[in-house]
Amino acid sequence: MIQEFVNKYFFNLLIFTLIFGIILYDLIGFDYTDELCALALFILFIFWMFRTPDWRINKAFLITICIFIFYLCYSFAINSNSKTAILADFTVQIKPYLAFFCVYSMAPNFSRIQKDLLKKISLILWFCLLPIGLLGLINMQYLIDIMGVPAYFAAAVIAVSLTYLFCSDFTTKDKCIFLILLSLGLISGRSKFYGFFVLAIVIIVYFSNVNHIKLNFKNIIILFFTFGIMLFVARNKIELYFMQGIVGDLDKNEIARYVLYATSIDIFKDYVPFGSGFASFGTFYSGEYYSNIYAKYGIDNVWGMTKNAHSFIADTFYPSLAQFGIVGLYFYSAFWIHILKKSFKSQSAKQLILTLLIVSFMGIEGIADSTFTTHRGFFILMFLGLVLSETKISNNKELKNESLTN
Repeated sequence: MIQEFVNKYFFNLLIFTLIFGIILYDLIGFDYTDELCALALFILFIFWMFRTPDWRINKAFLITICIFIFYLCYSFAINSNSKTAILADFTVQIKPYLAFFCVYSMAPNFSRIQKDLLKKISLILWFCLLPIGLLGLINMQYLIDIMGVPAYFAAAVIAVSLTYLFCSDFTTKDKCIFLILLSLGLISGRSKFYGFFVLAIVIIVYFSNVNHIKLNFKNIIILFFTFGIMLFVARNKIELYFMQGIVGDLDKNEIARYVLYATSIDIFKDYVPFGSGFASFGTFYSGEYYSNIYAKYGIDNVWGMTKNAHSFIADTFYPSLAQFGIVGLYFYSAFWIHILKKSFKSQSAKQLILTLLIVSFMGIEGIADSTFTTHRGFFILMFLGLVLSETKISNNKELKNESLTN
């Protein structure tokens, strides 16, 4: 049966991606692990699609593919960069959407045995990360030598913690263990992780009761104080990247993010409505195949954004949306609204909470990291597809039961 085939091979692919695409990504020094995993996932999806009687494909997935093809043609038409750069950036930008929609369309459903095994693997991986974190407490350089950068360590902790929660029974004990596992990421010293950890506590402790998820005065006050605490724990970086940039008091090592945000606003205004095109601004390939946008806006001499040293160009995500203009910004927002709408249809608190945690994580990460289009984003979007697959399966079962009853 095709579904059993998908369940088996996607399970193996998920474990492989978690271990080699997240935990060991920098240690093995192979930068194309996520691309290989993406190719394997797409092949599995194509095999599944052709084996279904009606060549089933999610409508939102089809719309997303059409949107990306349009932007690809648009980028060629306006010569946003070289054809090689445009194609390379196209591949990077569409990858997280492929990760989500391929998994969501196939709707893999893990057995209890598979979930128990995945749960044990996530705990083993966490205990492997624990000594690395403890070494980081002694000297952060030890953690960097092993994991590459603190962001990779934090993402690894989040990945194994979410995997554990997904495979659990979502009891009070499981929620407490999840928060304990997640707390290891605090060692990374990342302000974004501090903010996410605060939000995760509120979501797990308060909003895991689905009856609390409603718009009322009490919840508005709770969210207001939550975001206040998040801003407080991240205040140093907010001041560093934005406030000091406004007054022109940034160190040369920190100015790139502020410049990217400020310039993106100009690009949104100047390239209405479809943006400056693939590989033109704020992405890895816009720096690798140096885009003329940087010279056009007079930022080609900014530290970390020069033609010969452009490592800071892809240091954040939201400014890169200027490549797609206000129309692209609308579609990006519509994608996440689509995700949230589907999650709120779930009758399972666990599936809803996992979705809220993932959306919160990606929302926070985009402020000062390009996580969405990296190996970390690829795994998280795969995982999100798996979570919402359970929601879809549960809803379909309920509809069948209702039809049988009627």
